[in-house]
Amino acid sequence: MIGRESDISIRIHSTAILSPDAQLGENVSIGPYSVINNDVQIGDNTQIENFVTVGEGTKIGHDCRIFHGAVVGEIPQDLKFGGEKTQTIVGNHTTIREYVTINKGTVALGRTELGSHVLLMAYVHIGHDSIVGDHVIFANQVTLGGHVEVGDWVSLGGGVLVHQFSKIGSHAFVAAGFRVVQDVPPYILAAGEPLRFAGINKIGLERRGFSTETRQAIKKAYRKYFRSGTNRADALKAIEKDENTSDELEQIISFIQKSERGVI
Repeated sequence: MIGRESDISIRIHSTAILSPDAQLGENVSIGPYSVINNDVQIGDNTQIENFVTVGEGTKIGHDCRIFHGAVVGEIPQDLKFGGEKTQTIVGNHTTIREYVTINKGTVALGRTELGSHVLLMAYVHIGHDSIVGDHVIFANQVTLGGHVEVGDWVSLGGGVLVHQFSKIGSHAFVAAGFRVVQDVPPYILAAGEPLRFAGINKIGLERRGFSTETRQAIKKAYRKYFRSGTNRADALKAIEKDENTSDELEQIISFIQKSERGVI
């Protein structure tokens, strides 16, 4: 990592403002009127375009691209925030489009974290202390409240609103325009108002190489849980007793058992 005084400064626009202690990797570029604050680290080959603000204590990985107007790592919209030293962490190969806002953590968790190979489309908001996994796609205007957890390979359609403290399991897909006010278990398609189970995320699982046998086992488990007509606690016990257990079924069981807000 090197500072602005080195020859990398030729890739920093003359109108950009950088803190003297900002650490920049090789081949980083900073566009016009962008502001890079104190205690910021930016990895190799990352592009920061024009009018971007990177807040204090932010760490951005390598090969990322942040488009104009984005604000990454500024203080949270939480009245309890007292100026404590917290972080925002962005993984590698992540794209943050126009006017995205990502709030830094509070003392509750200490960080807001975004994984690698993530795409945040325009106007997405990530609330404080949220944790977003790898290979995640949020379409335009998705909004996450504080303390939200999103697993790997999740896709959220445009305009999805996620209530604070909600959890969304890996490989889930939430259709555009709906509200998430309870936990969404892994591998499913969720839609409707109120949000409900609408089948497994068949296309997503096929694209990621899940076998037909595995997809059928996931489908069978969720039919027991959501559509058997029995009490959900009893349905979960029936899934646990299934002899054909797998990593996927164990993940489903664990997610439901650990849910604090309840499952959709």
